[in-house]
Amino acid sequence: MGRDYKYLMNDVWGLWLIFGYQNMYKKAGLWLLVQCLLGSLAAQNNDSIQALDPVVVTATRKATRWLALPYSTHHLNAQQISALQLRSSPEALMGQPGIFVQKTNHAGGSPFVRGLTGNQTLLIMDGIRLSNSTYRFGPNQYLNTIDVFGLAAIEVARGTGSVQYGSDAMGGVLQVFNHLPSFSEKPKFFGKVLARWVARGTEQSFRGEAGFSQQKFTFQAGITQRNFGDLPGGDSTGVQVPSGYKESAFDLKLKLKLSAQWQVTAFFQQMMQKDVPLYHRVKLENFQYYFFSPQQRSLAYVKSQWETFTPLAQKITLTVSQQANKEVRRYRRNGNNNAFEEKDQVNTLGATAEIFSVFSIHHSAHSGIEFYQDKVNSNRTQTQLTTGNQQNLRGLYPNGAKQGQFSVYSLHHVEWGSWRFEAGLRYHSSQIQIEDSASLGNASLGKIKVTPSALVTNLAIWRKLAPHHASYVSFSTGFRSPNIDDMGSLGLVDFRFEIPAYGLKPEKTYNWEWGYRWEKNKNRIGIALFYMNLQALITRVQVPGQQVNGVNVYTKENSQQSFVKGLEWEANWGWRKGWTLASNFTYAFGQNTSRDEPMRRIPPAFGRVLLAKQWRKWTFQLDQQFAGPQHRLAQGDKDDNRIPNGGTPGWYVAHLMLNHSLTWGCLQAGVINLFNADYRTHGSGINGQGRTISLTASVHW
Repeated sequence: MGRDYKYLMNDVWGLWLIFGYQNMYKKAGLWLLVQCLLGSLAAQNNDSIQALDPVVVTATRKATRWLALPYSTHHLNAQQISALQLRSSPEALMGQPGIFVQKTNHAGGSPFVRGLTGNQTLLIMDGIRLSNSTYRFGPNQYLNTIDVFGLAAIEVARGTGSVQYGSDAMGGVLQVFNHLPSFSEKPKFFGKVLARWVARGTEQSFRGEAGFSQQKFTFQAGITQRNFGDLPGGDSTGVQVPSGYKESAFDLKLKLKLSAQWQVTAFFQQMMQKDVPLYHRVKLENFQYYFFSPQQRSLAYVKSQWETFTPLAQKITLTVSQQANKEVRRYRRNGNNNAFEEKDQVNTLGATAEIFSVFSIHHSAHSGIEFYQDKVNSNRTQTQLTTGNQQNLRGLYPNGAKQGQFSVYSLHHVEWGSWRFEAGLRYHSSQIQIEDSASLGNASLGKIKVTPSALVTNLAIWRKLAPHHASYVSFSTGFRSPNIDDMGSLGLVDFRFEIPAYGLKPEKTYNWEWGYRWEKNKNRIGIALFYMNLQALITRVQVPGQQVNGVNVYTKENSQQSFVKGLEWEANWGWRKGWTLASNFTYAFGQNTSRDEPMRRIPPAFGRVLLAKQWRKWTFQLDQQFAGPQHRLAQGDKDDNRIPNGGTPGWYVAHLMLNHSLTWGCLQAGVINLFNADYRTHGSGINGQGRTISLTASVHW
């Protein structure tokens, strides 16, 4: 009873902190939040771009309106991304309901969903897994290898996803959809050019697209070039050196309509980032330099879709894919005569098949098979600067390591009157093969082959309470199979030295959720209460008495249990004359019950208030984002030099955006961080952007 009371008081205290006194700007933003709660009761007609009625696919693999979904989801479309002039794919998620973004560096951005991130939140693109066997525990930078200018939408399903998509979807699933060209009745050429400039040398970006379409064929090619200068912070931070980098992307998209029932899509995308520095390593950890160069990702896939007249196989989708992820880390410590280069490359082959079946007017299902195979090449080179001599060393991972993943699943959708039911089952099996001759204490692995597996299920019940009201309850089990990063990593990771582990088992989650939704005339309110129990968590455990170059040595074990519980709330409404108010608020409480301490990196309470006004071809938006302080720290948080002593302070930041639509394109201007606030999102290695002016122009034909 004493422990439960303590947790309850922590919940109450956490909610109170967000409403505590910070400064006059925070008060103004929170006043708008209260107005959201009151004003929603009298919402009228809404014509705003912020309150579009989205059709969401990710949560159930079936196109479903937001009101009818039995899971917590969020949909962000290309129009919203463009209107807010968002810099990158991770930054597009900042301020979205239930999603907190940590930034280790300027080129990073790791989304937290239900308190989890990294390899515990699944990242997919157009239905294809991007998360691979080297995705690590904790924040990573890989979402930023997706070109934001090519996106059609981003969807997030919170608290569910393992049955729908497989391993790693413990906190949820984040899916990005690329913009694909459409067929046209008459042959036509089309294209677009976009240029963006941000003051203080912060950004120069260019995007060009060109394509051709007709009734049965369409093609598009695009190229992006971007140069990001060192990031200026707010208030007294100054320019954060080094933090700037360069980025280029290229994509090809092709669609063929071979018949009325058969369509083929071919897609290729490549992103490369050069000279990406880790600011906190240079600033805090005595490195002369530490940067990624290059950070590169490519994806190619061919997808065939058939529509048949057979109810048991009404639609068949076959996809084959090939991915390559290359990461080169170059670093040197001050006073050290040796420079190092670490190179990791992961090549992934994928093949999936899905059948959509209709058993009756009440019952349909998505069933399928998925297979992915990763092969990892990893090496490290040490160069003695005075002599130029080079020595080849063991890489971060065992060279030639392989991991295969096989899944079979079936998701069923039942509708009966005012009731909807979602139920599914997935069996997943992995095979990891590692051969390693490295030796460091107990780090020698030798030859290892392990085959972890998992069986997961979900069940959701949705009920329409009235014409505009609905409620739901859901239960989902989730898992994450141990990967090559868990079992074979050897080297410096963050501020630790990791040695390999083996014999690991899948992590597991049990997610419960209750939600309520109201929607009328595209105005809406959503509330969700959730509880997630985490079992057999793979965590880093310090090896007593071992250090490498003064850095503590860690390995991994299935050693801990935790839980996360919380509240998510969102609302959008508008009134006549083009005014719209949108807001959301999220609070999560995470506790490591094995250690009786907070879970690591749990975000503070955070939220957003967005005020928009449309008038003819003009759109004005005031985007306010805020977070409370986070003083609940695990020991790992206290040891993390990116988190200030005592915790991360609360913050409030506002952005002002102006858009003018024209028949031939769009002109945009913005003021980023209007009040020049000095802030850092919890767990980040770099401060947020200070006050800067941005200008964007786009032309389309």
